[in-house]
Amino acid sequence: MTSGEGFGKVHVITGPGKGKTTAAFGLAMRAAGHGYRVCVVQFMKTGETTGEFLAARNIENIDVVQFGSGRFVVQGRPTEADVKAARAALDAVRARFAGGSCQMIILDEVNVAVWMGLIKVDEVLGVLKSRPTGTEIVLTGRNAPEEFVEYADYVSVIENVKHPYSNGTGARKGVEW
Repeated sequence: MTSGEGFGKVHVITGPGKGKTTAAFGLAMRAAGHGYRVCVVQFMKTGETTGEFLAARNIENIDVVQFGSGRFVVQGRPTEADVKAARAALDAVRARFAGGSCQMIILDEVNVAVWMGLIKVDEVLGVLKSRPTGTEIVLTGRNAPEEFVEYADYVSVIENVKHPYSNGTGARKGVEW
């Protein structure tokens, strides 16, 4: 399928609250429901255990690939493996642009990858600016760089007003992951 009518905008979903990836997968579901091909490139994630990943495997028009070292990343002190994984994720985005098979591409946790020092703002912006006409882009993760916010057409900030974690409740399968 060719690009959607009016496709080609950039979304940033950021903020300290829960639900950024979930919101992006909601967009993916919406686009896939209309027959568009969605590619989700996940930065800093491995293991294929989140509900979104597992559900997307059952949806024909959504492809999810993960790039992460599997280790905790220390902000400002990434390992070589972490940097290599983030660069591989950007290469995966470029490859999908070149293949022209995705009408929507989600760069999940790319904001965090930049904040952690795995990749640079200018690298990501360069990739975004090289996207084919009509390709919708979604950038997720806390701490979105101001440059992404300025470049985007849509910016959503997810706030953390109240969360059971504050009262000692751990992450729950099917809700937080």
